[in-house]
Amino acid sequence: MLFRLFYDQQLAQASYLIGCQATGEGIVVDPTRDIEPYLAVAADEGMRITAVTETHIHADFVSGARELSAKTQATMYLSDSGPDEWKYAFRADPLVTPIVHGDRISIGNIILEAVHTPGHTPEHLSFLVTDGATSTEPMGILTGDFVFVGDVGRPDLLEKAARVAGASDGAARQLFKSLTWFRQLPAHWQVWPGHGAGSACGKGIGAVPQSTVGYELRTNWAMGIDDEQAFVDQVLFGQPEPPAYFGVMKILNRDGPTVLDGFPSPAMIGVGDLEHVLAGGGIVVDTRSIEAFAAEHIPGCLNIPLDRAFATSAGSILPYDKDFVLLVDEPMPSLDLAIRSLVMIGLDRVSGYLHTSAVNEWKESGRRMAFVPQVRGEDLQERLGKETFLLDVRGETEWRAGHIDSATLIPLPELRRRLQEVPRDRPVLVHCQGGGRSAIAASVLLANGWPDVSNVSGGFSAWLQAGRPALSS
Repeated sequence: MLFRLFYDQQLAQASYLIGCQATGEGIVVDPTRDIEPYLAVAADEGMRITAVTETHIHADFVSGARELSAKTQATMYLSDSGPDEWKYAFRADPLVTPIVHGDRISIGNIILEAVHTPGHTPEHLSFLVTDGATSTEPMGILTGDFVFVGDVGRPDLLEKAARVAGASDGAARQLFKSLTWFRQLPAHWQVWPGHGAGSACGKGIGAVPQSTVGYELRTNWAMGIDDEQAFVDQVLFGQPEPPAYFGVMKILNRDGPTVLDGFPSPAMIGVGDLEHVLAGGGIVVDTRSIEAFAAEHIPGCLNIPLDRAFATSAGSILPYDKDFVLLVDEPMPSLDLAIRSLVMIGLDRVSGYLHTSAVNEWKESGRRMAFVPQVRGEDLQERLGKETFLLDVRGETEWRAGHIDSATLIPLPELRRRLQEVPRDRPVLVHCQGGGRSAIAASVLLANGWPDVSNVSGGFSAWLQAGRPALSS
């Protein structure tokens, strides 16, 4: 049996290629939209990808199941469990085979048996993996977003991301029942989860790529709670706000993502074109560091640094129904990385790009430049007063743990739809925990015409380190 893990660092997401070396057939589990790595490994191993499946309708990235199936003509085995409103809308497609609890997918000598493990989502399936060439017993379980290393899938996403009112409590109770089943599994079985540390699909996922049932029974916090209500209270407590794009992903993956057949290849544009885009209210994303952007930038641009949080930040502030232009560093890999990161969460409408040298070209042409004033967190006390508006763009969990008395909370993912709550006639000071999210938020306000916006460098952490008071709730 061939078993290969693919791990996407930005998404903290795991997908798997499992193949029968005797027959040369393979299946990919939970593929992302970047299907080239699966195709390359399959080709190197002399294997044909004949099947694709996924554990559930994902919220944190665009599924690559349709993309991979279109490329290889592989059969898509997709969950038909759960309520009708959370079943795949394209399940009548000729290449789709709906599956439910107990159904088996045969790939040569390999067998994947579907087990309905609802809780994280109502349609969620896990897969028992048996290498039929050596045993009639499963060797492990692909748990998707059901059981992680050290954690379990959060059951509140339907309510918080997809706006299904009141769904969290029932989902948490379903998850408890699914875990009751998991506790009965053989201790030696391998556990292959769908995410690692950094994913927003759990609140404390371990960084180790795999585990065993026995180890999770001994160390995973959720396995030690036998009382259902106690588990519900604990699993729902302290869950962070999901990124803004999660709700879009749920609908997109349920209804069927567009098949791209390759990533977008936007054309390079000139400074004159950029000026026209900005004059027309278009969106331009400057991917330089927050320090470089703060020092000087082209007025009207948004700042989303091309770092590990790029996709999450972009999904928090970019609309899905509008084109946008990228400003990226040379050489070309920066453009490729930015486009890949955006496409992985469904932001496909990149209409053009420029290199960051355009900032100097803009400046040297005599056009106006802009900057983002900085206020040190330890000096913030002196700037506060009736004439200023202190905007906290952290999450609600962070806010409850501690916040500045005069601050107003608007989490970054909500800022775009709540701009009207920020006054234009007063200086605005924006802070987060350390200064990164607030820098992005400041660029949003400045790009939308707010005249006096400053970023609090060091953020709430610097405020506390200076011995300033904080409230909790």
